[in-house]
Amino acid sequence: MAGIYIHIPFCKSICHYCDFYKVLDEDNHSRFINAVLLEAKLRKDYLSGESVSTIYLGGGTPSVLSVKELSDLIDGLYGIFNVENDCEITIEVNPDDVGIEWLNEIRKIGFNRLSYGIQSWNDDILRMLNRRHNSKQAAEALIFSEKAGFENISVDLIYGIPGYDSASWGKDLEQTFGYNIKHLSAYHMTIKPETFFGKLKKAGKLNELDEEESNNQFNLLIEKAENAGFIQYEISNFAKEGWFSKHNSNYWRQVIYIGLGPSAHSFNRISRQWNISNLEKYISAVESNKKFYTREELDNKKIFNEYILTSLRTMWGIDLDYIEINFSKEGYDYVMNLSRKFIDYGLMRLENNHLVLTNTGKMISDNIISEFMMV
Repeated sequence: MAGIYIHIPFCKSICHYCDFYKVLDEDNHSRFINAVLLEAKLRKDYLSGESVSTIYLGGGTPSVLSVKELSDLIDGLYGIFNVENDCEITIEVNPDDVGIEWLNEIRKIGFNRLSYGIQSWNDDILRMLNRRHNSKQAAEALIFSEKAGFENISVDLIYGIPGYDSASWGKDLEQTFGYNIKHLSAYHMTIKPETFFGKLKKAGKLNELDEEESNNQFNLLIEKAENAGFIQYEISNFAKEGWFSKHNSNYWRQVIYIGLGPSAHSFNRISRQWNISNLEKYISAVESNKKFYTREELDNKKIFNEYILTSLRTMWGIDLDYIEINFSKEGYDYVMNLSRKFIDYGLMRLENNHLVLTNTGKMISDNIISEFMMV
């Protein structure tokens, strides 16, 4: 079992908070798609013959691609890899890119999961974020998706936005859960230095939300999601029973995956690779069969840290049997000794031989995870 991630870097406009690699959209994407498929052929062995159970198109904005371009891409992947019959195929979508015809066509291609970057239902906030859709378009997109026969629909929201209080965040959540969605990804805004917001922060014109209000919004998220019948299976991800993202769950469970496209990451338990974050250099290097990625070999300590980093964010937590089998009794003792203080403080609990963060622990998960890292 393996996954494929494809980074589509094109955007019609640049959001003020986004620090993912992206470029302003071009009219013709054919050279890029050809390069991605050529990379797939060149690096096919990275998956060691494993069948592909998930394909995920992220970005950037994958929904700027035409139906034909998406068809060429998916058909090409099927011709290179052994793709399972029930493969989960996700595309990230901007609400103003879709219409009923486009949705009907991409469903025929094989896409069976949609991930909508709605971020907020407040039009003033959407303008502040420099999103190019409005709340009306977001609502229409969700309705069109159901009419086109899509069941597996996910929504992305952002909380912790400067100037946006808990009452407003609560309204966003209620409106989201009013639709027949199966999955929610909710991320706290972090202001990165290289973004437009980062420049405003450096100039003293924008400040991050204070910790108390951030915690209030996180707790409200957990409460509203639970009331709507959603399970928090990862710190930022919630889903109805049976609708967890297979692709993301595989990341957290250390299933191998290959990343195609500029800035995409790959992991096969032996190494981690990441492609150059430059579209033109990426395409040129792939076309001439020159090196276009950086490779890091993973020793036992790095693999351990990778497991802690991913597993502790999930509802499954650290599997102590897995630790003992894969990292010996020394690894097991290391984890157990560290966990005691977090259990005593009510930040972690031992459950069915798994160490799992409590809701309080989730609020400071980064700090807890960093303490478990082997250096």
